[in-house]
Amino acid sequence: MRIVAAALLAASGSIICAEAEATAPVAAADVCFTLAREDCGSFAVAAIDAARQSLLIQAYNFTEPRIVAAIIAAHRRGVSVEVIVDKITARQRGEGVDAVAAAGIPTFVDRTPRIAHNKVMVIDGETVLTGSFNWSVSAERYNAENLLAVHSTVLARYYTANFSRRRAASVTYAPAATAPAQEDGE
Repeated sequence: MRIVAAALLAASGSIICAEAEATAPVAAADVCFTLAREDCGSFAVAAIDAARQSLLIQAYNFTEPRIVAAIIAAHRRGVSVEVIVDKITARQRGEGVDAVAAAGIPTFVDRTPRIAHNKVMVIDGETVLTGSFNWSVSAERYNAENLLAVHSTVLARYYTANFSRRRAASVTYAPAATAPAQEDGE
């Protein structure tokens, strides 16, 4: 589903979006809903496959194999990729973070907050993927989730700045071979 939105930038720096009939929209968006029988994993993969220059990823759960493969493929075709995960990520059964790190993608753990629950991708500084959808098998198969792709350089700058802040608070990921596996809970 495609949405056209106009964004107003308040003096505080917050973005307010509203549906608009604007001739020159600030942003366009595509949306996916899992229980509407839409394949949000494929939706995310298509966005990753379109990346030409950069891909910034923040993930809580990271178990969807098509998404992991697409991220690695983007890196191999020369896209600059960085990943930040939550501290629990490495303990999730079927976790893709080891494969991403093993592929040579800079991977970090955001250890500061109780939960780094971000589910964000910033693609080429132009598109932001975000929503309740974890990059996980459970999100695709079992949960009522949403995934929004907002095509806006303005919004992408905000998310890139947040990525930079979270990256500065993170440590380099090191695989924990002895960590007990837990079920993919989200």
